Amino acid sequence: MKRIMILLAVALLVPAAVFAGGLEVFLSNVNVQARTDMPGFSMGLSAQFGVPVTQVQTVIRAVPEPADAFMVLQLGQMSHRSPESVLAVYQPNRKKGWGAIAKGLGIKPGSREFHALKSGNLHFTGRNGERSGGRGDGPGNGHGGGHGRGHNS
Repeated sequence: MKRIMILLAVALLVPAAVFAGGLEVFLSNVNVQARTDMPGFSMGLSAQFGVPVTQVQTVIRAVPEPADAFMVLQLGQMSHRSPESVLAVYQPNRKKGWGAIAKGLGIKPGSREFHALKSGNLHFTGRNGERSGGRGDGPGNGHGGGHGRGHNS
C-alpha cells in the first residue's frame, strides 16, 4: 500500500516539475518523495539506473540531498559515465550548479540532454525499463533504461 501511495505521489509531482519550475522544483519533489521512504528510494534508483543498491547507497552518502544522488546517476547515464566518475566532477563543482557539472561531463549546452536537465524534464520512475528524461521525447518517454552508464544512444 505504501508503495502505491509513493507511485501516486510521483505521478502527481513529476508533471508539476516539468511545467511549473524546471529543475529546482523537480529536485525538491524528489527530495520530498525520497525522505518518505529512503530504502524504497534507493531500490528505485537501483532499478531505474541499473546499478546495485549498495552503489546507490554509496552515492547517497556522498551527497547532501537524496535528489543529488538522482542527479549523479542521471548525469552518469546522460554522459555515459560511471557514478564514481560523476561524483569526481560533482564534488569540486557542486556549488557551480548542475549545468556546470553537466558541461564538465561533456554534456553540451544546446543538446537535448542539456535542455532536459535545465527544464527539469527528468523522471524518477523507480522502475527498470522506464526511462528518465534526456532526449526531449516528452514526459514519460525520455531515455534512461537500466544501465548505469547511460546506454541510450
